[in-house]
Amino acid sequence: MYVGTLSFDLLLGDVHSLKEKRSLVRPIVAELQRKFSVSAAEVGDQDLHRRARVGVALVAGDAGFVSDVLDRCERLVAARPEVELLSVRRRLHTDED
Repeated sequence: MYVGTLSFDLLLGDVHSLKEKRSLVRPIVAELQRKFSVSAAEVGDQDLHRRARVGVALVAGDAGFVSDVLDRCERLVAARPEVELLSVRRRLHTDED
């Protein structure tokens, strides 16, 4: 069993309220969930207007598959014009960890 996780640190564009922030972050989370069947959520910086931390997790039986899906998730977020991807933290865990 392999568990892969990503943590995205995002800088949002011209956002002046938490409501505007949600309108940018929710579609990203929903698209990750829909396209890649991963668990995704806003996991940090909820009280900051222009910053967001989004977490992604995936469990599978093949490390190559986990790595491929996480790569595609990262490319999707990096390609979004309304956010700047400041950093990505990736981890791969096995059931022997």
